Amino acid sequence: MKRIDLSRDTLTLGSFGGKVFVLSGVLGLAGLGVSFGLKSIAGNDAFMKSWLFAFLAVLAICLGALFFTILQHLVKAGWSVAVRRLSEGIAANLVWIWVLFIPIFVLMVSGNGGHLFPWAAPEAAHDHLLHEKSSYLNITFWWIRAVVFFAVWALLSRFYFGLSRRQDASGDYKATNTMQWFAPLAMILYALTQTFASYDWIMSLEPKWFSTMFGVYYFAVSVTGFFSAILLLIFFLQKSGRLQEAITREHYHDLGKLLFGFGVVFWAYIGYSQYMLIWYANIPIETSWFFPRQIGPWYWVSLILIFGHFVLPFLLLVSRWPKRFKGSIAIIAGWMIIIFCVDVYWLVIPVVPESALAGAETYDQLVEAVTPASLGWQLNAVDFLLPASMLSLLLSGTMFNLRRCSLVPTSDPRLEESLSFENF
Repeated sequence: MKRIDLSRDTLTLGSFGGKVFVLSGVLGLAGLGVSFGLKSIAGNDAFMKSWLFAFLAVLAICLGALFFTILQHLVKAGWSVAVRRLSEGIAANLVWIWVLFIPIFVLMVSGNGGHLFPWAAPEAAHDHLLHEKSSYLNITFWWIRAVVFFAVWALLSRFYFGLSRRQDASGDYKATNTMQWFAPLAMILYALTQTFASYDWIMSLEPKWFSTMFGVYYFAVSVTGFFSAILLLIFFLQKSGRLQEAITREHYHDLGKLLFGFGVVFWAYIGYSQYMLIWYANIPIETSWFFPRQIGPWYWVSLILIFGHFVLPFLLLVSRWPKRFKGSIAIIAGWMIIIFCVDVYWLVIPVVPESALAGAETYDQLVEAVTPASLGWQLNAVDFLLPASMLSLLLSGTMFNLRRCSLVPTSDPRLEESLSFENF
């Protein structure tokens, strides 16, 4: 096993981090400001749905980072120590991410939540099925759960990031034992909150539809976004002259394997399993969710996901060599970030045309009765500007989190293993 000397490596952001923090923060805030200026053009309902889509995209990356951080302590991984501080920095954005949720929260508590979530509309009380779900789907319980979700995520991310940084200064190995001891409970809390958040903020957009696999699908989306983002972040930092020795081709290789395993194969497996079971059962209340996603313009988005999220990256990542070269894996990760955003858009934006479903007797009649607008097709400038702005704020927040600490956990007892490991 080779030994790596970090004494000549740059392990801090320095003034570079401050510049990126300011620039990306200004661009992100400016983008949000312009988006609000375009609100009247897009329409209030379309704007709020686009806001929810963009928020859920950046949230997914942060949740994927939290999962990765907890998992490394849970399994006592050694290879990942050199990259774990970056995941801690991304996850630490969960401390402030709730700020981006404020417009959604205000919409709900103002009594206008029905424009986004049908179960929150006053007329939902007269719908028998929605009335039966009202003990769970009601605004008071909804915002209480939201507060719990954000509190749990903030506490978990702050705990791991804070204790890891303090270990750098103290050199106390007990910190590692503490983080490992708490990891099983942390993973349970993460799984529960992530799953129910996906129910509350995505699945309840169509409250009459349900899938017990939906939380797992959003988890697959989250890890896809995270592994793509951390690969790009590492590439970006190394281009700036940092982490030249600490993060090697071997780390790129392993992160590429995780992107392949979770973001390509696992994602496809969960997506296919959910679709296959619903298609085979052929129960109208279950198949209704997929209907708008397989006709009109959404049909082409679904095809883009099949080929762009599975077929193409599978062919690119199945070999070991593209994962071992920085340039190639960065290009693939960049593509996966784009397709990850398309995936979240596909989850959030389409609308099930209930009136058309009720009035059609055959599938062909149903297809003829709908228009792109009735399916929720609303593509406009805000759909591009909002996710770009929030991703810019995510980068700014990550730079802020990492500005005063080492980019590598220098006192972690398994750092030497991470620096010297090799793939075989």
